[in-house]
Amino acid sequence: MLSYSFEDNKSPIYEQLYNYIKKDIMSGELSANTKLPSKRSFAGQLSVSVITVENAYNQLMSEGFIYSLPKKGFYVSDIFSIGMSLPTDKNLYKENKINRSSRNEKVIYSKVSVPYYVNQNTFADFNSNSADPASFPFSTWAKITRRILSDDQNYLMQNSPSNGIIELRFAISDYLEAFRGMNVNPNNIIVGAGTEIMYNILIQLLGQSKVYASEIPGYDKIDRILKANSVISERIPLDEYGIIPEQLTEKSVDIIHITPSHHFPTGITMPIKRRYEILEWANIGLHNFKDKYIIEDDYDSEFRLSGLPIPSLYSIDNSERVIYMNTFTKSLASTIRISYMILPDHLMAKYNETLSFYACTVSTFEQLTLAHFIADGYYEKHINRMRSSSRRKRNLLLRCIRESSLGKIATINEEESGLHFILRLDLKRNEKTFLEKAKKQGINISPVSKNSYMINYSSIPMDRIEEAVNRLSIAAFD
Repeated sequence: MLSYSFEDNKSPIYEQLYNYIKKDIMSGELSANTKLPSKRSFAGQLSVSVITVENAYNQLMSEGFIYSLPKKGFYVSDIFSIGMSLPTDKNLYKENKINRSSRNEKVIYSKVSVPYYVNQNTFADFNSNSADPASFPFSTWAKITRRILSDDQNYLMQNSPSNGIIELRFAISDYLEAFRGMNVNPNNIIVGAGTEIMYNILIQLLGQSKVYASEIPGYDKIDRILKANSVISERIPLDEYGIIPEQLTEKSVDIIHITPSHHFPTGITMPIKRRYEILEWANIGLHNFKDKYIIEDDYDSEFRLSGLPIPSLYSIDNSERVIYMNTFTKSLASTIRISYMILPDHLMAKYNETLSFYACTVSTFEQLTLAHFIADGYYEKHINRMRSSSRRKRNLLLRCIRESSLGKIATINEEESGLHFILRLDLKRNEKTFLEKAKKQGINISPVSKNSYMINYSSIPMDRIEEAVNRLSIAAFD
């Protein structure tokens, strides 16, 4: 019988229960396929509410620690395959909610490419990654810049270190520790003007003779960057759990770019079992004296709309195989070209030795402004406002779909993470005809698999959502 005590007053009871069960699963106390108590009986046993147990179970399911069977209950997932080593205590971490066990068909995402450009001539662009201009904190940004121009004139005239000013690197490190549970040395952070710059550095650091790979569907721009740098580039398809590990070996991949916390465009959250399989792939390479690395793109990680944030793959890597990468272009604005990556110790030492002669590609002024914006608590407030606004926008969009004629043929997936979800439509007409009619209605939308479409609502104003759904309904039926 499971029995836990709740003594930590700093965190919600459901989070404590979630951590207790997760720890027992990771340590082997709860073995694979063990049946967990029902929500009601467990709540009575622990003297907590049913919703507390439900929230804990949802969190565990979203990470892949447990699964549910209809009318049977909840069971512990078989996380570690034969041959995989059980992680040590420092691998224990926090993560979040999608029950994939209810899917009857095995989904393979491949061959479908989502354009990365923004169409400016549409009524509603569901492909656009841009932020709504109304969401940017102009007044706060202006206040910080005025203060810097007044108080830090001498500092502004100094050249930034190659990997970025220390103030910004400390601000990023503190933020990642507080809100992502990551223990990061500021000296391992490299700041640059966008993903392209980060990749140019990485390719020089890791070598052009390596085989690089990215997801398909995924960011086509990553593949273009790799090819522009004259390296061998592969595309690896996904199943419903994320990148397929076996294909990494089949295609002799050395470096893989993945988005495990919230994949673009499918919205998949990679479960814990698959995460360890990807790490195992990298570790096998290490044991065979081959340098294999995982570039973790933490896309959209700030915009988890329910439950706890999804922890990074970096958090459970004990072998220095993960290179963490993130950007402020999604959370602030696409025109603020500030990205960063975190290198393992041995790669940072190599960077300092061979590439630190490069000048930082972000001005001291921009770096210092962002450093103050984060350190003074404005970034946290901004993200909280963005989450609330995005949640309202998402809820309105889902309600409009549900109440429209689309509701009869629509299934929604992956709507709890990030600023997009997958809309599956049981169309009676040809998909090509549907897309053409949508375009005529001023709706830009792209498929991610057959009759499944990415709905990115980040750039669409609230007052256009209802009309956008009406136009999509016309495209589907008229």
